[in-house]
Amino acid sequence: MSNDHRKPRVAEPQRNQGVMRFEIPADTLPPMHAARVLWDVVGTLDLGAFLRGVKAVEGTVGKKTLSPRMKLTLWLYAISTGVGSAREIERLVGTDDAYRWIVGDLAIGHDTLSSFRVNHGAALDELMTDILASLMHKGVFSLDLVAQDGMRIRSAATAPSFRQHASLLRCREQAALHLKATLAQADDPELTRVQHAARMAAARDFQRRVEAAISTVTELQKTRRPSDKKPARASTTDAEARVMKMADGGFRPAYNVQMATAGSPLGGPRTIVGVRVTNVGSDMGSITPMLHDIQRRTGSLPATLLADANHAAHGCISAAMEAGIDVLIAVPDRSQTPGPHADLDPAIVAWRERMQTDDAKKLYKARASLCELMNAHLRTHHGVDHVLVRGLAKVTCVALLGAITSNLLQHAAALRC
Repeated sequence: MSNDHRKPRVAEPQRNQGVMRFEIPADTLPPMHAARVLWDVVGTLDLGAFLRGVKAVEGTVGKKTLSPRMKLTLWLYAISTGVGSAREIERLVGTDDAYRWIVGDLAIGHDTLSSFRVNHGAALDELMTDILASLMHKGVFSLDLVAQDGMRIRSAATAPSFRQHASLLRCREQAALHLKATLAQADDPELTRVQHAARMAAARDFQRRVEAAISTVTELQKTRRPSDKKPARASTTDAEARVMKMADGGFRPAYNVQMATAGSPLGGPRTIVGVRVTNVGSDMGSITPMLHDIQRRTGSLPATLLADANHAAHGCISAAMEAGIDVLIAVPDRSQTPGPHADLDPAIVAWRERMQTDDAKKLYKARASLCELMNAHLRTHHGVDHVLVRGLAKVTCVALLGAITSNLLQHAAALRC
């Protein structure tokens, strides 16, 4: 009988047979994998601030607190790969080797991850300062040249969620009725205790957000000028978000994230030395607060500060020059030819004259390669182009995590020593 008439022997996958596998999690990643590097670097940092107020201490009963080193490394690695969602991280922990390696034999859900990111603002701020102190001690970077720039980050609020005062009052009535209806469903046999608790939490959260929006509109109306034609509005999703002009020329709800970056005009690593988040759409007046932030974190002020024309507030320029800082800020078009009522402050005159020199023009060219490059990396590679959290405090936590991730990746070799 020829082989052509014989039935082929095919190996089909069998999924009902039990299999025993032996695996050492520590060997699943190569030695220089980014997850390993970040784990090692985070291990050199003092994370005691993340354990303040923890109830699970020695000598007491109860569940242990999950490792802050593990949670922080998980977020840093996720941000480094462009992931900014706690739910996505939870999914990746079950499918991706790097995420599983970080977690080890522990289990973590998206609620725990979300809480860790937004409930440790002071600890993240302290960690950012400690990292800069360590880098300065090692002589890795200097403040000889610092560039500042702001980027508008899309908020979690949507444009239709912005309402005027009269509309918000109607929303208050709807929120009260919704809460009353939810309370009336307490004895509904078709709802479990968990489902009813979730509905109650959602109803109370909506009521809280409406009240916050009403309070915001009331405050905004007090500060409006007579020339303002449109009435004040606030979002029922995120009362602290504001509609801002974005980089593409459109107007959308956003936050203004200001960052200061130190580096060399010749290239090399960049270090974020200042982070501030505001809900003001303009960059005017942001130089002085950023200098205070840099000095608070590093104990020093920059020797030279670069910024674009949107930061050219005369008060900030004068204060910076009085502090001994060489201010290189582009002169706005409207100030290129000062009129009869121009600011005669000697510092402003000196700034305008300084920006006309060839030396200043040459050094100013380094601004884009410092701050704009870092902003682009945060947007495209670290997933900080929009935020899923609400409120200035929580958005600041997201910005700090992005800055910390960038600094650790830029200086991992120095910090591991």
